[in-house]
Amino acid sequence: MKEFIAKYQKAIVGTGAVAVLLICYLQQKELAKLRSEPKIEVFTGGDIEKGRIIDSLRMKCDSLQNEDFIKGTIITRYEITLEHFNEVNPKVAKEFEDWMSQNTE
Repeated sequence: MKEFIAKYQKAIVGTGAVAVLLICYLQQKELAKLRSEPKIEVFTGGDIEKGRIIDSLRMKCDSLQNEDFIKGTIITRYEITLEHFNEVNPKVAKEFEDWMSQNTE
C-alpha cells in the first residue's frame, strides 16, 4: 500500500485537488441560486414586537379556523338529523323547522 501511494502520489494529490475545486464550484453555484431566491423577512431590532403581534394574530386566526370547523360539523349534524326526520316523521320535522325559524331569533 505504501509503495502504491508513493508511486501514484501526484495522481492522488491531483485528483484530490480537482475534487476540492469541483466541490467549491458547486457550492458557489448553489450559493448564487440561493441568493437569487426571494428573501425571508427577518425581524431585527425594534421589529421583535411586530413579530410577536403577527404571531399572536396567526394564533387567533388558527383558533378561529378550528372553532369554525367545529361549528360547521355541528351544523352539518343538525342538517343530517333534520333530513332524517323529514324521511321518518315529516310532521315532527315541520314542527322543528317552524319552531326554529320563529322562536330562536
